Formats: sequence, structure tokens, C-alpha cells
Amino acid sequence: MKRPLLRTGIAAMSATLVAVALTACGGTGSSGSGGGETLTVYSADGLATWYEGQFEKFTEDTGINVNLVEAGSGEVVSRVEKEQSNPQADLLVTLPPFIQRAAESELLQPSGVDAAGIPSDQVGPEASYVPIVNNALSFIANPGANPKPRTWDDLLAPEFKGKLQYSTPGQAGDGTAVLILLQHLMGKPGALDYLTRLQANNVGPSSSTGKLQPKVSNGELLVANGDVQMNLGSIKDDGSKFEVFIPATADGKKTTVSLPYVAGVTKGAPHADSAKKLLAFLISEDVQKTVAPEALGIPVLTSLVDAAQQSAEPNTPAGVLKGVDVWVPNWNTVLADLDADLAAYQKATGS
Repeated sequence: MKRPLLRTGIAAMSATLVAVALTACGGTGSSGSGGGETLTVYSADGLATWYEGQFEKFTEDTGINVNLVEAGSGEVVSRVEKEQSNPQADLLVTLPPFIQRAAESELLQPSGVDAAGIPSDQVGPEASYVPIVNNALSFIANPGANPKPRTWDDLLAPEFKGKLQYSTPGQAGDGTAVLILLQHLMGKPGALDYLTRLQANNVGPSSSTGKLQPKVSNGELLVANGDVQMNLGSIKDDGSKFEVFIPATADGKKTTVSLPYVAGVTKGAPHADSAKKLLAFLISEDVQKTVAPEALGIPVLTSLVDAAQQSAEPNTPAGVLKGVDVWVPNWNTVLADLDADLAAYQKATGS
């Protein structure tokens, strides 16, 4: 049954999306530079640097140009929904549970790609959605943070009043993940109690996790949430000055939640066949070998994960996640309760 998309907070999100022509002349259309076909990708932000090199290779191999449109996890799905009568996007990339909501709302179609080598519980029916880069929730701290945060309880310290911010559940994928992970660790009532207490330190709502990075780097904030891939990319590409960490529970155990970038061919895609070729390309072994060193993410092919984890150097995914339990939720179960959980969150925190 078709179900309305998550509306909580979507209207408050920025309606402005950033279009980046990586291998085309720009703009959505059927022809690009050199007169070749151009397909359009709507993607949650964070992978633009990696996309650039991979899309160029794809164009060289196929003659198909790629136009990238980036925005928040919820906004790209919302835009696909709004354009159903005149589809513009060919491939949608976003985080869970937004990709599951897109599938449930019949915004995706079977891709037919060979997803062998990817855990089957992460692949949608008939490969309607497939992970392309694995990732996980993280937090970042300014080097001047004192006390240096290490645990969830540390984030409640009065020293962080007005110096801590996390992106809003229901609007940002990383913010939604904060709520989901705390429910997993503390139970639903415990998570709401914790987040209510955290409000004493929280600057306020934010629809964009990425916008918190420069604020932590320059000291405007001391602590914020993020995700491993985006945070490490900011250190590498932007010279950001912050530490990436996973908060521990009182017993010292570190747990985070898996947050892969997941792609699906959109229903009514103007260039569906080309989009399917691009999706198959992105999960190919050669491309997946570039995920750890170039995207600072984790490969989705099981055969490549062990090799990627062998280098546990600082500011690498393996380094950040060393000794951390990465929990993979049943996202369909999460989605079933999400609207009610977000309403309870908003009531408890006054957000």
C-alpha cells in the first residue's frame, strides 16, 4: 500500500538543492557535453568528491553523462515525490530509513542489478534499492573541548551548554540515526529521557548535519553529530580541525548504527536503463575498491570489507570504528514506528 512520505520537518528543510554537473554541461536533460545522454542523480550530500572521479570513469566507459543534485537525505526523497507527474531524477541516493520510505511510497523500480556479494538484508526486493557505500553514525569534538567527551553522559556536562548541536531527527538522516541508536541502547523511554536532558545543552534544531562541521572546527560548537564518511572527508578535503569519536555507554562499550548510502532507480526515470548501468557500475568490484581510500567509507562488497579494515590508522574508517559494535537495524521495523517515534520526540524535547 502506498504510504505518504515522512512530513515531519520536511517543510522546514531548505528547498534549495545544489546541482553539480560532474560530467555533463549542467541541468537536467537528455543530452550533455558531446551530445551524449545525460542521466540525473539526486543524492544525499557527502559523496561529491568520490562521485566526481567515478562518474568521469563511467562516462569514459559508456558515453553517458551524469548530472548530480545534492541535498539532505529527506529533501532528495521529497523532491522525487513532488516530481512524480514529471520525473526528473534517474537515480536516487539517500540514507535509511528514507530509502525504505521511498520504496514503500512506490518511488522506486526494480533495478535488475546483480547484488551478489552484498548482504541480502540490505538489498530491497528485486534490487529496488542497493547500498553503494557503507557508513556509520559518529560524533565530532573540537580539540578545545574540556572535558573531552568520551561517553553519552559526558555530552550532558554543563560545560557544553550552548556549545553542542545535533541534526534534527526526521529531517536529517544522521539526526534520525541519533534517535534510533539511543532507542537501541536505552529503550524508547530512556532515549526520550536522555534527549530531554540533552536539550539543556543543545543549540537548537538543524536540518543539515554537514553544516555543523565548520562550526565545530572553528570552535563555535564544541560537539556535534555526524557520520564517519562525511567527517573524515571534511578533515581530508577541508582541513577541518575536530576529532571523530563514537560515544560509549556507562560500561565503556561503544556502539554505533550503520548508515549506508543506498541507491535506487526512480519510478518513471527518464533514463532508466542508463541509471541501472550506473548503479551496477557503482557496486562493481573495481569501484568498490576505491570506497575506503577515496570516499573514506566502507565497501559494500563483503569480500572487500576485511581488507578495508586492516588499516586502522587515525582518520580512517577502520581507525574510528576499531573496537566499535556497528549495529544494523531492521529498517522496515524502524520505518513502521518512525512517525510515532518522531512525534514522541518532538513532544518530549519541545522541538
